[in-house]
Amino acid sequence: MSVAEITTVLEPRSLPNFVETPYVKDVTERSLAYIAAGFPLHLRGISGTGKTTMAMHVASKIGRPVVMIHGDEEFSTSDLVGGEYGYKIRKVVDNFIHSVLKTEEDMRKSWVDNRLTIACKYGFTLIYDEFTRSRPEANNVLLSVLQERMLDLPSAREGDSNYLKVDPDFTAIFTSNPEEYAGVHRSQDALRDRMITMDLDHFDEETEIHITKSKTGLVNGDAAKIIKVVRDLRKSDVYEFAPTIRGCIMIAKTLKVRKASVDKNDPIFKQTCLDILASETSRIGSQTNQERVKEVIGELIEQHC
Repeated sequence: MSVAEITTVLEPRSLPNFVETPYVKDVTERSLAYIAAGFPLHLRGISGTGKTTMAMHVASKIGRPVVMIHGDEEFSTSDLVGGEYGYKIRKVVDNFIHSVLKTEEDMRKSWVDNRLTIACKYGFTLIYDEFTRSRPEANNVLLSVLQERMLDLPSAREGDSNYLKVDPDFTAIFTSNPEEYAGVHRSQDALRDRMITMDLDHFDEETEIHITKSKTGLVNGDAAKIIKVVRDLRKSDVYEFAPTIRGCIMIAKTLKVRKASVDKNDPIFKQTCLDILASETSRIGSQTNQERVKEVIGELIEQHC
């Protein structure tokens, strides 16, 4: 591989502080079973449900080098497959006879394979994170890759054929947010039909406690109190967006920085919960229902802390 190709590849290894509870192990085992059966995997869920982390964890279990793509509205097919970037210049100076100078120049565009082509060519694991943020037409090239195991290449690419046979070790893992999220496109039915979709919800309570403790170093009892506040806020349905494990981690890390305690009588703890959870559960710039959310947060802090 060239230097450019090497820089797009990640080493498959377990993530630091990764928490494996029965819930996580179940999702991992099911994912690996679908992949072993020859199907691409699609992890779908709202923000904060661990889709990307789970995709990286499953990829580490596969053990092949990883190529990662992040969905983007501006993507075209060439951003996935490759394109002509820059120029190669070849210059020959012939001065065999001292009185005669002969010069030849040859300038042509240089083709560079992009990440999908590299993954297909070498049998790497492709993680296409939030693939529905790319326009559907940009993802059309994936149809033949996932079904016929052939990658259609532009005629400008150097080689003997306009088709690349996908390496047998190639695996694809996709993640996506619900279609009602801003900036998300509806994917082609033909593409979704080629995948096994697993819908991920919020982690169970045990997993959320272990993740918060692992990511922040908070003691088990304090982590549990924060989790109870967030989970009961989630059940209250007074928000625009459900609070996630990210909110728990933000609260715990902030408390460590400010040397505050998880206690209803600690004003720093209470204000931190109000700031973080109120912002996480509403749109930026939106004041809709925030006062009611803060009221519920205060009640839950009194109840659990």
